[in-house]
Amino acid sequence: MYRSHTNGALRLANVNEEVTLAGWVQKVRNKGFMVWVDLRDRYGITQLIFDEERTDVAVFEMAKTLGREFVIQVKGTVIERQSKNPKMETGDIEISASELTILNASKTPPFTIEDDTDGGEELRMKYRYLDIRRNPVKENLIFRSKVTQEVRNYLSSDGFIEVETPYLIKSTPEGARDFVVPSRMNEGQFYALPQSPQTFKQLLMVGGMDKYFQIVKCFRDEDLRADRQPEFTQIDCEMAFIEQEDILNAFEGMTRHLLKEINGVEVGDFPRMQYDDAMRLYGNDKPDIRFGMQFGELNEVTQHKDFGVFNNAELVVGIAVPGGNSYSRKEIDKIIDWVRRPQVGALGMVYSRCNDDGSFKSSVDKFYDQEDLAKWAKVTGAKTGDLICILSGDTNKVRAQLSALRMELAERLGLRDPKVFVPLWVVDFPLLELDEETGNYHAMHHPFTSPKPGQLELLETNPGDVKANAYDLVLNGNEIGGGSIRIHDKQIQATMLKHLGFSDEDAKAQFGFLMDAFEYGAPPHGGLAFGLDRLVSILGGQETIRDFIAFPKNNSGRDVMIDAPAPIDDEQLTELSLKLNLKS
Repeated sequence: MYRSHTNGALRLANVNEEVTLAGWVQKVRNKGFMVWVDLRDRYGITQLIFDEERTDVAVFEMAKTLGREFVIQVKGTVIERQSKNPKMETGDIEISASELTILNASKTPPFTIEDDTDGGEELRMKYRYLDIRRNPVKENLIFRSKVTQEVRNYLSSDGFIEVETPYLIKSTPEGARDFVVPSRMNEGQFYALPQSPQTFKQLLMVGGMDKYFQIVKCFRDEDLRADRQPEFTQIDCEMAFIEQEDILNAFEGMTRHLLKEINGVEVGDFPRMQYDDAMRLYGNDKPDIRFGMQFGELNEVTQHKDFGVFNNAELVVGIAVPGGNSYSRKEIDKIIDWVRRPQVGALGMVYSRCNDDGSFKSSVDKFYDQEDLAKWAKVTGAKTGDLICILSGDTNKVRAQLSALRMELAERLGLRDPKVFVPLWVVDFPLLELDEETGNYHAMHHPFTSPKPGQLELLETNPGDVKANAYDLVLNGNEIGGGSIRIHDKQIQATMLKHLGFSDEDAKAQFGFLMDAFEYGAPPHGGLAFGLDRLVSILGGQETIRDFIAFPKNNSGRDVMIDAPAPIDDEQLTELSLKLNLKS
C-alpha cells in the first residue's frame, strides 16, 4: 500500500505509530545535518524529518536530493514536534522517517504551488494540473462537488428522477449560435451540441416522467466574459401537472436548503418583483437588493427649466449615494470619467450634494434653485450627507448605465458583502423582445414559453405587451436560475412560432417532433434551470466562474493547456466531406 494515512490525518494521538505517507514535496529545508520536508496531498501537509544521526545514511542522502513537487513515499514513526506550528492542523507532530522512495521526480514548476502564487492567470491555465494542487483551486473544486451532491440529494429525496438526454442533437434557434458537429456517416449533415436539453425534458413530461432533473453540460458559441464559458453546466429541472407557484415553491426550497447546508445561512420567503419594476427601480432584470440606491425618475422635476440635456432626454433618472457628499470634487470627477468609459457609454453625469445644513449644491446650479434640488432629493430618497448622481438619455440605455454605476458605487462602499445572501424572484417578463435593427420580435426566453393566462390574443394586436409565464431566480445581483411554464398545446405552439417568423414549413422542420408529441396527451408542465457554475461561485463568495471549473477556457474560448480548438488533418476533413468546402 502506498499510504496508511493521508497528510492531513495525523495528530498527537498517533504518536509512536508506524505510518506510511505519500504525496508531493511542498518544501525542503536542508540544514546539512538535518532535512525537513513538507509533504502535501489534497488532505493537508505533514512535516517529515530526516536526521543524520537517526536516519539510515542512504535514506538521508536521498532526502537531500528532493526537490519541489517530487512524488515520494515515506515510512516512519509519528513523534511530537518540539517546535509546534499552530497554523497547521498537523502542526503538533512530525514523522521521523526511516524509509524513503522517490515515486517520480519533478521538474521545477513554472510557478510556486502555494496559496499566493507568482503565476499569472494565463500561465496557470496552461499548467492547470499544477494549479489544481494549490489550496484555493483545490478547495473550490471540493466545494463544487459538495454543492452538486447536495443538489442531487435534495432533488432525489423530493421525487425527482435523474435522466440523461443526448449531446448530439439537431440545430435549433435558441438565441445563441450552436456548436455543430459534422456527421461522417451522413454526408453533408450535422449534429449540434445542446444549448439546453429544453425539448427533451418537455418530451420526458409527455412520457410521464413528471419530475425530472439532470446536471448537464450545455454549449453556446457566444462571446465570453468572466461569468460565461462556451461549455457550462446546468441543474436542469422540469415538472408536470404544476403551475408557476409550484415551481417557485419547489426551487425556493432547494435554494434555501443549499444556503443553510453550504453556507450556514437561514433565509425566509423569497421576495418577488415584476420585471417592469426591476427595470424601473434598478435598471436591470437581476437587481442586487442587498442595498438600497433605488432609481428615482426625475423627468417631472427636471424638465421645466432651460437645461437642454434634461429636456431632450427620454428619461432623467438618479440615485442617492449614501454618504457621498464626503466625496471630493476630484473623486466625483473620477466617477464621471468612469461612466464615460466605452463599457458604460454615458456622455456625462449631473450631481447634487446634500449638505449637512439642509442645503444643496449641484453641478447645474445655473439652471436649478434650492426648491428644485429639494425635489430631486425627495424623488431619489436622498438624505443629508448623500450625493445624488443623475444620468439622462434614451430609457433603455440610461437605465443600463445607471445600473452599472449603482453596482460600481456599491462595490466601492462595501455594500456587496459576499457573505450576505438575498434571493429574489423576478416574474412577468415580456414574452417577446423587439430587435431594433430588424424590427422583428424574438422570444425573450425561448419559443416554448407560455404567455400569461388570458394574454394569448394580444399576440395579434400588441405582441410587445404580452407577458410570459416566466421567472428568474436572482441571488446577490446574479441570475442563478430561470424558467417558465411551457406551451403544451400544438396549436398554441404553432401560433407562437408564427409570431416569431417561422413559416409552417420551417416550424414543422425544426419542431415538428415536439408538436407531434403534443397530440398524444401532453400534460401542463414547466421547469427551471440553474447555472451550476454561477451558483457555486456565488455560494463560494466569488463571481468569476472559472475559479470553480476544473479545466476552464480563457476569454477567447481557448483551452491553452491542450491548445484547443486546433486544426484537424486532411484525412479527417475528407472523411467528413469538409475538405472541398473549406478550400472553396
